[in-house]
Amino acid sequence: MVDGTPDGAPDGAPTGPGGARRAPCVVVLGVSGTGKTTVARLLAERLDAPFADADDFHRPADIARMAAGVPLDDAVRGPWLESVGRWLHERDAEGAGCVVACSALKRRYRDILRAACPGAYFLHLTAGHDLLAERIGRRTGHFMPPSLLTSQLATLEPLEPDERGATLFVGQAPELIADTAADLLARPGEGTG
Repeated sequence: MVDGTPDGAPDGAPTGPGGARRAPCVVVLGVSGTGKTTVARLLAERLDAPFADADDFHRPADIARMAAGVPLDDAVRGPWLESVGRWLHERDAEGAGCVVACSALKRRYRDILRAACPGAYFLHLTAGHDLLAERIGRRTGHFMPPSLLTSQLATLEPLEPDERGATLFVGQAPELIADTAADLLARPGEGTG
């Protein structure tokens, strides 16, 4: 789904015992500066679901690397993504649903998360370089420096038609984006279970 329009989303929402609809497990993804954490937290509130920020799953040494402007390679990202995937799997197994903010920039990264939680729904937040650079420049207290934005944009692989999810532009207030996402997830055949 792109910009709220289906493009290859599978038919039928996940169901639990007796065919009851299950709460969604949502991965809010995108490059630095898209507001993943803010939108994911707001969406979790709207869904009454547990929230996690994948940044909290990074090892301190990895955070220090990124803070120094050194992008992480796939060998370092693998164990991190697996730990995020375990968290998704555990919430899914509980039937509680969940929302996690996670960059998940490449298809293979999302595949790791999908392997742990096959019903995961991916909400890709997107914006132009200038808006992202402005947002990152205004941030305080975050380890990700503006210098890594170009690297992240080069790494980004947008959702493919067979990936269950949607792409939303972040040019409006985070509350409105979270409302739009919650509305998308409530549609039959989308993220709600």
